[in-house]
Amino acid sequence: MRMFAKFIFCTCMGWRIQGDLPSLKKYVIIVVPHTSWHDFYIGLLVRKILATKINYIGKKELFRPPYGWFFRWQGGTPIDRHHRSNTVDAIAQLFQEHDEFRLALSPEGTRKKVNQWRTGFYFIAKKAIVPIVMVAFDFGKKKVIIAPPFYPTDSQEKDFEYMYRNFKGVEGKNKENSFEVE
Repeated sequence: MRMFAKFIFCTCMGWRIQGDLPSLKKYVIIVVPHTSWHDFYIGLLVRKILATKINYIGKKELFRPPYGWFFRWQGGTPIDRHHRSNTVDAIAQLFQEHDEFRLALSPEGTRKKVNQWRTGFYFIAKKAIVPIVMVAFDFGKKKVIIAPPFYPTDSQEKDFEYMYRNFKGVEGKNKENSFEVE
């Protein structure tokens, strides 16, 4: 399946991967920009090519029949975005409960245009004491760009400035909704 995924991704679709996921067993992966449902299968192909188990969370509606089994099988966990609970603590606890846990998130939190990211991923990484791996899905260049692990510091403002710069010029599938760095 790995070679088939690589054939589809590289040969048929014309994409390539720059960088590699770290060999660490635990980290938060942020994928930017998230502008289309196409990001999902790009992520599945990349995950298969890199032969790395990666988990994700999604709105609970995705996990209902008839397709819920598929999203769970692919490493998904449903999240109730309307229920007031401490999601950061609950997800950080998952890192403690598993020997191996890599969580992919979209810091934009939506496929629509945003001017700033949600901060949950950042606080999850800090609470779980794990690095953040930045991954760009650049549809303009047909390239997935994987940055080295980044360990959050005590300056949220400087950390976000650094992370925002990592995605400068990256174009999403729906270009008008891409996250733009000032």
